[in-house]
Amino acid sequence: MKRRKSIPFHIGLTIVMLLFLMMLISLFYTPYDPNMMQTNARLAKPSLEHLFGTDNFGRDILSRMMQGSQTAFLIGISSVSVGLFFGFLIGACAGYFGGWIDELCMRFIDALMAFPGILLAIMLITVFEPGIKNTILALGMMSVPTFARIIRSSFMQTKQFDYVKASKAKGAGSIHIIFKHILPNIVSPILVAATLSFSGTILAEAGLSYLGLGVQPPDPSWGRMLKEAQPYIATAPWYVIITGTMITLMVLGFNLLGDGIRDQQDKKS
Repeated sequence: MKRRKSIPFHIGLTIVMLLFLMMLISLFYTPYDPNMMQTNARLAKPSLEHLFGTDNFGRDILSRMMQGSQTAFLIGISSVSVGLFFGFLIGACAGYFGGWIDELCMRFIDALMAFPGILLAIMLITVFEPGIKNTILALGMMSVPTFARIIRSSFMQTKQFDYVKASKAKGAGSIHIIFKHILPNIVSPILVAATLSFSGTILAEAGLSYLGLGVQPPDPSWGRMLKEAQPYIATAPWYVIITGTMITLMVLGFNLLGDGIRDQQDKKS
């Protein structure tokens, strides 16, 4: 049973590490220039020359996949960081201080949750124009309520423990208690939320790019590549399959990683 519980974690970690390795390699090497067009090699089938084939402009799909992984990790990490930062500020204040501060913070979170996350992101990007920076900001704001609620509940539970009360009785300040006593004991649920939020962010970014509201050309994005591949699903099915598989693997990897961490956390509890 112990071994079975660790299987999702190891599978997810393996997938994520392989994708991360591909991203690191793409920083220094790609088989071709990702934006180089070869009109005489449009929609070429996978071969030794082009392992994943070429797209409708004759660009090497593998090279664009590799560079697109940079976009995926950049947006994923940055958006989760934005959501975690603001979610921690709101959730920690609400959970630790309680009272009217808790009420005010939670009403703000309720207002954010009144809008479906993806619609909120679309609205923000439409107002501030598409681009990587605005996509990161929009997707980060989309994840704030999730982090805020998880951190708030963790703070409310942890601050009731005897060692926190003892620290207060000794005259320790709120900042000291939050970062010295509470935060180290709620890292696990935050880590689980971050990994699951990462996969949701990747899926949301792919959806926004598919709609033309995310990453703009010529920067490669897996979601935009999927949109470009759609008209050629009958004549070049490998383009759609490869692009969809990469998005699926990224989302699956982080979901399995988050589930594995949560299983280990439940076992320790």
